Amino acid sequence: MNTAQSRSACSHVLLWVRDLHQAVANFRAAGFDVTYATAEARAQHAHIWFSHGPIIELLTTPRHAWLFKWPIDCLAGRGAGRRMLRWAAHGEGFCDLALLCDDQHLAPRLKGLAACGVAMGRMVKWQRTCVDGSQTRFSFVYPRHARLPFLVTPYTPSQHPVRLIHPNGATGLAAIHLGVSPADRTALNLLAGDDPMLHLQPAEFTGVQAVQIAGLAQPLTLHGAQLLNCPTAEGDSHA
Repeated sequence: MNTAQSRSACSHVLLWVRDLHQAVANFRAAGFDVTYATAEARAQHAHIWFSHGPIIELLTTPRHAWLFKWPIDCLAGRGAGRRMLRWAAHGEGFCDLALLCDDQHLAPRLKGLAACGVAMGRMVKWQRTCVDGSQTRFSFVYPRHARLPFLVTPYTPSQHPVRLIHPNGATGLAAIHLGVSPADRTALNLLAGDDPMLHLQPAEFTGVQAVQIAGLAQPLTLHGAQLLNCPTAEGDSHA
């Protein structure tokens, strides 16, 4: 999740994988420190944390996810079930983007979006039991349009490590490359504003195309996700 140390309102980039445990093993082999969001045996989410700014969330969905479409619509509003099914529809890779909104600002933010024609679903209050048994709370709201980024409140308590440099040198996300359909541009601007983390480019469909990672020595493609390194000036080198 994002913190006050970062100017970005991006919270996390979601990366859908077919087999979460295999994906965790592969990202660890590539030099990332990956932690399961819940007890490992039945986990469906895992996180690549950084000491500040947005993070990467690996997630998978149940094999018969279509059975959950209507219950999820009832929980989170129309379009939520379609969003969940879309995560897996095109195979592994980046599938969604979460934007941070403080708890006290969420209700007025939703009212303002509705007034501007951006239809939003229901606010869902969620609680997660972490691997160590501690509880984490947050809320989220999905737009009814399944390709637009969604809103999420900060994790309480915060889970950001004070300092973390991954074994491969990665220190944080430097940019999120987001393709934007012309039809979605106005709504996207209302949701994300002029966020310095987002590098927008025209696309047929709205969605995350790649992320750029500070400290990463070489670009990687893992489970369908493009992880770009940050070019350094000539003569510079990573410690």
